[in-house]
Amino acid sequence: MYITERLAKESAREYAYRILKDNIVSLELKPGSLVSENELALNLGLSRTPVREALIELSKLRIVEIYPQRGSFISLIDSDLVEEARFLRLTFESAMIEMACDVAKETDIIELEENLKLQEFYKDNNMKEKQLQLDNEFHKLLFKINNKEFTYELFEGLMTHFDRVRSLSLNVIKDSKVYSDHRAIAEAIKKRDKVLAKEIIIKHLSRYKVDEKELRKEYPEYFK
Repeated sequence: MYITERLAKESAREYAYRILKDNIVSLELKPGSLVSENELALNLGLSRTPVREALIELSKLRIVEIYPQRGSFISLIDSDLVEEARFLRLTFESAMIEMACDVAKETDIIELEENLKLQEFYKDNNMKEKQLQLDNEFHKLLFKINNKEFTYELFEGLMTHFDRVRSLSLNVIKDSKVYSDHRAIAEAIKKRDKVLAKEIIIKHLSRYKVDEKELRKEYPEYFK
């Protein structure tokens, strides 16, 4: 399990929640695997209570399943929940990208470009975890441009279902279009082309439907 340092002012429960969620998304904690409260607490340097609380919070998002007397398990990937998350993201981001074409400032374009440079670097060096992190940051920037960051935070938890599939895609799909899609999105915003920008985001967030069959074939044990 990949563990980072606890952030300033981060409570024990928040720390446990963040680390567990990140490891679920990155598939370090594999779908269907059993997780031990005692081992997690030991690895994180925490008592069992904040770890248990974090697992309960994650179970509300349906990415952890808790069974009395049996333990806690990382949920298998549920295609229906992935589709719900994708639909929600597409609905919001279609609106965000059109609005961004109207309100994006030069500083916003520069921020998108800086993100893209890092994406390209980590893609070329095959650093998958960083790729996913920057992918999420790119999409969050679309909300930031429109001063809607709290909206992003509200549905970020549900996105975990979609993010696990995106993480898996980085390992399986050889010709990923993520970076080229992001580059095209930034260019469309720069040109203030709402029609093109929306067309690209729809295509971008619909790629999972094309990739799912290949992902299931490679990792059938990960899916419900």
